[in-house]
Amino acid sequence: MASAALPLQPVDLGPVIASRRLWRRRLPLQQIEPTLTALIEGRQPTIDPLPDDAAGYRFQSCPRAFIDSLSQRLPGMAAGRRQDFPRHYIDMTTGFDAYLARFSGKTRSTLRRKTRKLVSQNGGTLEVRSFHRAEESKAFFSDALPLSARTYQDRLLDAGLPGDALFRAEAKRLAGQDALRAWVLYLAGRPAAYLYLPVIGETVRYDFLGYDPACASLSPGTVLQMHALEEIMAEERFRWFDFTSGDGAHKRLFATGSVDCSTLVMLRGEWRNRLTLAAGDAIDAAVDRAGHLADRWGIKAKLKGLLRR
Repeated sequence: MASAALPLQPVDLGPVIASRRLWRRRLPLQQIEPTLTALIEGRQPTIDPLPDDAAGYRFQSCPRAFIDSLSQRLPGMAAGRRQDFPRHYIDMTTGFDAYLARFSGKTRSTLRRKTRKLVSQNGGTLEVRSFHRAEESKAFFSDALPLSARTYQDRLLDAGLPGDALFRAEAKRLAGQDALRAWVLYLAGRPAAYLYLPVIGETVRYDFLGYDPACASLSPGTVLQMHALEEIMAEERFRWFDFTSGDGAHKRLFATGSVDCSTLVMLRGEWRNRLTLAAGDAIDAAVDRAGHLADRWGIKAKLKGLLRR
């Protein structure tokens, strides 16, 4: 199959401004997301029948041509909250040394400097612990969850590392099948960054990264990312590192390639669903316009800071 088999997922369709959600409307959606291998090979996602208890679909990281065809393939449904982005990935078959050689000399120097700075602040050692085995799962969540709660993704977007019993049980199951890679980086003995990567076949998925905002000047997320990539590539087992949906400077920095993708929500055609999507799209468009103006006036960073308070 070109799509991963995923259960219904509760999705909050409330609009977001500067990482702050204005209001909430959480709906159970059937998620359809092709694997990275399917995307690279050009295989189209399959559309599973919509369950009776689902409010609609979320087509996540699908090919843009496929997204463009959905209105004709699913008539009568309301479409909205579209996002277009490159789905970044790393080809890990080259090995870590060859991967590093792709970076410019300036970038390699910057990455080394970030690591040295963090190590210096930690008494001369890089303290990273891996939690790949099932018996280590409890300890990982014990260290990572309190850290996740301090990140803005968790506080403002409900997008931090999940800590519910179902997710933790799934993590333990994956680890028991050697299908999970997880790390925590420590500063002065306290968790400063975590990385949670499930494994699907020959692909490692970038699902959750978080770091302590109080340590942001030390770039713990970047340092942990480099450490994890070196360890993963040393296994010589995986082909792809999948950054999944969304663009960003961090993903662009580390990626070796990308596929043009889109995400789209399609809901049953009731008026309330249409209103939810239309309101969200209107606010998203207004935020984009305001962002362009703020860029032009040179005040974008200041506005983000004020809105996040």
